[in-house]
Amino acid sequence: MTAEQSNVLATSDADECRGLARVISDVADKWTVMVVGNLSEGTLRFNELMRRIPGVSHRMLTLTLRGLERNGLVRRTAYATVPPRVDYELTPLGHSLTAPLSALAKWAAANRMELQDAQIRYDGAAASNGSARAPLS
Repeated sequence: MTAEQSNVLATSDADECRGLARVISDVADKWTVMVVGNLSEGTLRFNELMRRIPGVSHRMLTLTLRGLERNGLVRRTAYATVPPRVDYELTPLGHSLTAPLSALAKWAAANRMELQDAQIRYDGAAASNGSARAPLS
């Protein structure tokens, strides 16, 4: 197998491409990244996550946690107490996601300004030549 064939990002197999797109969509959205990042530090309760993740709504956090639980990345433990207590923690599969997400976050932090400059140049060029293209971000 050549290096090009082993590059899963460059797959030309339609089924494989769709499968990768689904997985990436599930694990790389902004709320998932923030939830996994926070849970990588240990078990947290719902309200602790709400306080730690700026801008997340109650509904979005609920949906994100359900999706992560469904995908086997988060374990939800409910305790029969008054008031009810629910803890969230990463599973071993969830922990295996922290290194790639950390690498992506470091890349984003290192390249954020360069991306922003490129967007400004692109938007300026599109505006000056009358292009109707909408910005990508």
